[in-house]
Amino acid sequence: MSKAAIVFWSATGNTETMAEAVKAGAQEAGAEVSVFSASDFSADMVADFDAIAFGCPAMGDEVLEEDEFQPMFDTVLPALNGKKVALFGSYGWGDGQWMRDWQEACQNAGVSLVCECVIANEAPDDEAVAACKALGAALVN
Repeated sequence: MSKAAIVFWSATGNTETMAEAVKAGAQEAGAEVSVFSASDFSADMVADFDAIAFGCPAMGDEVLEEDEFQPMFDTVLPALNGKKVALFGSYGWGDGQWMRDWQEACQNAGVSLVCECVIANEAPDDEAVAACKALGAALVN
């Protein structure tokens, strides 16, 4: 059985809703899934999982959350090579630049993403929830 982690930060609950859908998709695909807030996950935990989905909303000028999520992600990024990785998050303004920048940071670090990233404008609608479930399934297949 594949072991997957869902690691996220959420201010309004939108990204948390997405994380729950990713979890459901991974579980339906047969994975054992653990969910962590960004402050509860560290680089030494990466080795415990076959796949990891990271979720963070756009903050400020379309950047990752800077106090908890970005520092955590910076420390785990070097350990992600060879892992199945997926990204998701919500935004309330802009056009998704934070996600494009995040994808590029992963690619520049040699991390390959297993599927298209999922973004939702504000609260995830049914289409975004379905995309998150598909992301969860792709993460473990």
